[in-house]
Amino acid sequence: MSDVTRLLEAATRGDRQAAAELLPLVYDELRKLAAVRMAEERPGQTLNATALVHEAYLRLVGDQQFDGRGHFFAAAAEAMRRILVENARRKAAEKRGGNRVRVDLPEHLPAARTDSDILALDEVLEQLAAEEPQVAELVKLHFFGGLTIDDAAAALGMAPRTAYRNWQFARAWLFRRLGGGG
Repeated sequence: MSDVTRLLEAATRGDRQAAAELLPLVYDELRKLAAVRMAEERPGQTLNATALVHEAYLRLVGDQQFDGRGHFFAAAAEAMRRILVENARRKAAEKRGGNRVRVDLPEHLPAARTDSDILALDEVLEQLAAEEPQVAELVKLHFFGGLTIDDAAAALGMAPRTAYRNWQFARAWLFRRLGGGG
């Protein structure tokens, strides 16, 4: 049993010391996942990779129980996805300026991804989850969690070949639903 798995089990039993010891062991991996995710966001975000990791970690440690390392990182990917969606919704809320667009003097080319893109992806991802829950989980782990297809397959207990097939299906399905398929 790895240290991470042992500490996860102890933390779910309420051991605060285990929760404190767990963060340094998983922080670098969570930070890499968050950095990949935040690199795809527009410049000028108020949320950064460090804040995303800390927010996700706070949501994870507590009452949740994890069936090992893979389950923990799957939950972390889901927490990061939810944080980004909540952030996009908050920014789009009418009381926060609604559809007003912040315009900065460009120092470099802006990224193509917008808050509305994240909201649209979240909406169709929920539709996919209703039809194909395991495929939707694979998308969350790979796209939002930054895991490779092989790592996502391991976290889901799925054969890598099945995961690649599901990923191809999901890409086509999402492309069609997001308006790319004519």
